[in-house]
Amino acid sequence: MALRSSHRPLALALFLSLAAAGCGSGSGSSGAGGKLTVWLAVDAQESWPQLVQSTNDRFAKAHPGVAVDVQYQQWTTKNQKLDAVLAGKNVPDVVEMGNSETTNYIVNGAFATLDPSRFDQSGSWLPALADACRHDGRTYCVPYYVGARVGVYRTDYFTRAGVAGPPRTYPELMSALDRLKGTLGAEDPNFSALYMPGRYWYAAMAWVKDAGGEIAVQDGGTWKGALSSPKSVAGLTEWKRLIDAYYVGDRAKDNGDQPGVVAQGRVGVFYGNTWEADAAADEHAGGDPTLKGRFATFPFPGPSGKLLPPFLGGSTLAVPVKSTRKDLAADWIGMFTDRQSQQTLIAANTLPNNTAQLAEVAAGGINGPAAQAAATGGWMTPFAPGWTSVEKSNVLPEMLERIANGKASVQDAAREADRRIDEVINER
Repeated sequence: MALRSSHRPLALALFLSLAAAGCGSGSGSSGAGGKLTVWLAVDAQESWPQLVQSTNDRFAKAHPGVAVDVQYQQWTTKNQKLDAVLAGKNVPDVVEMGNSETTNYIVNGAFATLDPSRFDQSGSWLPALADACRHDGRTYCVPYYVGARVGVYRTDYFTRAGVAGPPRTYPELMSALDRLKGTLGAEDPNFSALYMPGRYWYAAMAWVKDAGGEIAVQDGGTWKGALSSPKSVAGLTEWKRLIDAYYVGDRAKDNGDQPGVVAQGRVGVFYGNTWEADAAADEHAGGDPTLKGRFATFPFPGPSGKLLPPFLGGSTLAVPVKSTRKDLAADWIGMFTDRQSQQTLIAANTLPNNTAQLAEVAAGGINGPAAQAAATGGWMTPFAPGWTSVEKSNVLPEMLERIANGKASVQDAAREADRRIDEVINER
């Protein structure tokens, strides 16, 4: 359940209108009657509609006469629509945000402050979500759910290649990939022991993080690219070695169609979200239904000897500063994210918003390894005001493509990426 898109910077008109309106949290109207408007991404409609319904039912009992209008948004257009409505007066009362999308909105005063004590288990919120909601000691959103990437493998291919089970260490992973390459790769020159397209930056940055590197670092209040540091270069170099050794395919593509590619039967292992294993065997998602039951997951080991730190992509819930029903909005968010609701998300193969309930994820289930990976802390994109501008400019995918295709050395490509990051990462 990682983020699917990034937002454009807020318009100047929005900044000015927010400044005129004031940015205090306020209580908003909490009187009986009226409507509470909630914007959620389509994931809730598609994967856990029962949670939305149960929350609305609970809310109706607590606030008779207040109707909840849930409007589902597409990730690709959500923030463009949000920018437009925030510049006016009629705003939604609750909005779902990706945890890499929040910083720009927060620093520009778009969201109201929230009291963490109003929300269940706020003391154990996952840092990747909680940190995205905090600025200058205040909280501006509430963690909702998170996803973590893991290793996904074809169990039947492991059997054919004589691999006893999922790898627990990096040397065991290398051995498994060598066996897959030597067995199935010898039969099919288009077989990839490890599927790793060149522009898959969520994967590549995990190797950077495992090596102790960073995408960018903050120095005296200013963010700077750090991909050309020795540790980051070491991580990128190992990632490139894996591509050269085990990936057969287009190095100029990303992982957007990963389940469909895996479903073609020419992949032994891939690094992805657990839902992608189901999608690879789902004909409605472009997969092959005959592959159902042939995928299993494992916590992906890293070269460091620890688990490869996964990107923890997820969602948060915020209350626009212009909402006139801030108290009601906070109540709805509280019900939608409490322990009971998190149990519903866990049952839907989604990771909870807090460390305490990670232990409730079945260790033997497909999401068990993801919970284990998330428990390590994972990593997040920099909480810099201009990070979404970095994503929009495709700095990371373009750097990785040049490295993967041998168009530039790791050092040169990383140095150029740092230069481009420095140009936009501090923009508000």
